[in-house]
Amino acid sequence: MRQPLAPNQAQQLHQQQILNIVRRGKYLLAHTSHDSLDLLIHLGMSGSLRLCEKNTPFKKHDHTSFTFINGQCLRYHDPRRFGFITTVARNQAITAFSHMGVEPLEQSFNAHYLYARAQKSKSAIKNLIMNQKIVVGVGNIYANEALFFSRIHPNTPAQQLTLTQCAQLVQTIKDVLTQAIAVGGTTLKDFVHSDGSTGYFQQTLNVYGKEGKPCPNCNTQSIMSTIIGGRNSYFCPNCQPL
Repeated sequence: MRQPLAPNQAQQLHQQQILNIVRRGKYLLAHTSHDSLDLLIHLGMSGSLRLCEKNTPFKKHDHTSFTFINGQCLRYHDPRRFGFITTVARNQAITAFSHMGVEPLEQSFNAHYLYARAQKSKSAIKNLIMNQKIVVGVGNIYANEALFFSRIHPNTPAQQLTLTQCAQLVQTIKDVLTQAIAVGGTTLKDFVHSDGSTGYFQQTLNVYGKEGKPCPNCNTQSIMSTIIGGRNSYFCPNCQPL
């Protein structure tokens, strides 16, 4: 993996309990019963966690396995090896969190926050809302969908957005993420849940991956695509004029 779990780190958590798990950005932080150590997990681009019985054969890209006293295992699977698992000291700041922006579903992500950040940025608005230092967890798919619902072209300079537009964009980001979570996320290639099931949000996508298809809103223009910040960006030229 990108950052191997050292044998001594694994041994330190032997016979410890996982008390609860919280998320920060794309990280999972598992609080344990150890007196000073917790477990930090990042799934990278293709990682997944699944629960299985301990006698289940290992898959080719199973890199780490945690065995519990009830006979079940938690297996970390990552074909592209961009993720990692490590222990972190509970009483110390986690370096990976130090430069992360606000959480999109919390109250701190609001119109005034986004407007203030936009006024200081010369980048395209799509790049701004995907910047993990501004707001965490708004991936490419969700950025495309939120901008479509907000009627904002993804290449619009962030500085040009009004406070009203920022309010609309913040709300649509929250709505899109909430809807995606409700149906289990988006599975295009790798993403699966711990039981192997896939997400269903891809069945409701309006613009992402829909290049050449009629706009579901106006039905008069075809969805177009362009590259912004090295990522595919989809929009309706009629509903989202630049």
